[in-house]
Amino acid sequence: MTKDFNQVAKLEKAIKTKYGEDAVRNPLNDWSKEKEKDYLEQLKKLASEERATDNEHSKECYYGFFIQKKLLNKESNRICPVCETYSFEARDDIYLGKWECCYKCYVSWVDGREARWKAGWRPGDKNGRK
Repeated sequence: MTKDFNQVAKLEKAIKTKYGEDAVRNPLNDWSKEKEKDYLEQLKKLASEERATDNEHSKECYYGFFIQKKLLNKESNRICPVCETYSFEARDDIYLGKWECCYKCYVSWVDGREARWKAGWRPGDKNGRK
């Protein structure tokens, strides 16, 4: 297969006219040893981040099921310490995190009495409840 250099030159000129000088420039013209060193450092950093992500997403056998390791390391308390019920609702996560009780207990015991709750009062402390 023979190359027609005139045809290549015409094609290159047309590309340059349509897309600009950067479209036909050799990328090695702007490359230097400093850029190469910086690129290799970025590549190493990216590879280490990907390895860390792979470790998080790797699965482990837990009671006969394969579960991602990051889920096993996550401590999540979904049991309300006040009423001792297990919650699947996302809004309970917010109330458990902020008020240390589920939404139902918040409505029953905390709403309107936040200062008393923050001071440490819990149902059954002095009123004989629960």
